[in-house]
Amino acid sequence: MIAVVTKAQPQEELPLWPDGAPNTNGLTGSQEDLEGGRVANVVSPTITVYRASHPNGAAIIMCPGGGYARLAMGHEGHDMASWLNAQGITYVVLKYRMPNGHSEVPLSDAEQAIRLVRRHAEEWGIDPHLVGIMGASAGGHLAASLATLYSSEETRPDFQILFYPVITMGKATHGGSRENLLGKEPSAAMKQKYSLECQVNRRTPQAFIMLSSDDGVVPPENSLRYYMALLDSGVPAALHAYPTGGHGWGFKDSFPYKRQWTGELEKWLRERVTNKNKNH
Repeated sequence: MIAVVTKAQPQEELPLWPDGAPNTNGLTGSQEDLEGGRVANVVSPTITVYRASHPNGAAIIMCPGGGYARLAMGHEGHDMASWLNAQGITYVVLKYRMPNGHSEVPLSDAEQAIRLVRRHAEEWGIDPHLVGIMGASAGGHLAASLATLYSSEETRPDFQILFYPVITMGKATHGGSRENLLGKEPSAAMKQKYSLECQVNRRTPQAFIMLSSDDGVVPPENSLRYYMALLDSGVPAALHAYPTGGHGWGFKDSFPYKRQWTGELEKWLRERVTNKNKNH
């Protein structure tokens, strides 16, 4: 567990849209700092970059969860920096704007984040073909949105890592996430577009998915639907379902299977991502 106690490298925070975002969610005012390291009303989205002292070329952009209403920036964000840096991975935490019914806003922030990382690839010791997206809960929906709804090759991630993600906008969805993303009465077309199990194709990047079977917030069916859609399209995917733990554990030590998921993900990253000969 030396990776957990190793101090993270100095971080650098960069504005996502220094010249102003191309869209708006209609929210104004100041960011709200809530208890437990959570934030709400993000009006100035950023990326925080933790550079590995011995980079292996890979980078991971993390999208914290929070029901598309707030962001759990600690255990689903910054707390993983030391652990990932110790593996040689450049770690980037995305503080994205809430949709407030403007579904395009979070995805535009995620696309901009991956553009920025690839533009700084040489400076940060990153292989631009080893940039992945990671997300938890509603942040997992955002990560999977980027993996399936990316607008160009420049913004297509090379791999995706999902913690207990929201995937569908159908019956098994997380109601709060759907309402915040799509509004109270979304059209059938919008529900279909953001039901990401319906958007998978053979170009969707390989995936590592984890969840607890007793998750009472986001039904496990979300992960299962996405996993099966990936397999049906011939996309390499790993699914790890732990028997207990509920929802929202992120990097918390209190999750009883932390040693298991961190070990499995480390192995997957070594074998599937950083070893290019096994990348496909």
